[in-house]
Amino acid sequence: MQVQMRHQPSFTVARLALAPQEPVQVEAGGMVATSYGVHMQSQSQGGLMKGLGRAVLGGESLFVSTFTAPPNGGWVDVAPGLPGDVRIVEMDGRAGWCVTNGSWLANSHGITLDTKWGGFGNLFGGEGGFLSHATGQGQLVVACYGAMDLVTLQQGEMITVDAGHVVAYADTVQHQTRRISSGMVQSLKSGEGLVFDFAGPGQVLTQTRDPSALLAWLVARMPTR
Repeated sequence: MQVQMRHQPSFTVARLALAPQEPVQVEAGGMVATSYGVHMQSQSQGGLMKGLGRAVLGGESLFVSTFTAPPNGGWVDVAPGLPGDVRIVEMDGRAGWCVTNGSWLANSHGITLDTKWGGFGNLFGGEGGFLSHATGQGQLVVACYGAMDLVTLQQGEMITVDAGHVVAYADTVQHQTRRISSGMVQSLKSGEGLVFDFAGPGQVLTQTRDPSALLAWLVARMPTR
């Protein structure tokens, strides 16, 4: 699979160029367009129980769409639901990646997704809950709301990131989750709650906008009866 980006960084679309008969897995609803002849099939990845795990615990869609190129090859255009950037993580099979709720967009054949506990918090995919865990060899396509930053941590180097701004991180990175303020009153005053403490070595992907902040903004402005 070869990936070509356009409309970066605010409204990125990733074109996944596929070899003859090559499959690619895409988040349900992530497809924008395909070349003619590309076959699409939706199913729960890894069977019904794994699919339910991703949906109930990880907050992702129950079904995953698999697109397969025809004998002459083809392409699939994918884009996230929110305006923002897309990045490719090259996985060599030695270390997996944890991806937060809503950030997984697609992956090439050879990568497997499962569900992994990311810390305390909302058990149904909110900040600090269950995460998608990618393992294997190939290309992992992740998306964000806003712009995406790559933080490379050296051995022993640490960083604290608000949970709503975490996109993904490598398995080599040590992490813990904690409340940044003591008590509900302090959390309401500061607008901050759960954070991730990361320690290197490894890489962390962050986003400049928090989707939950957008949701709160919309809810606050919805008319009430």
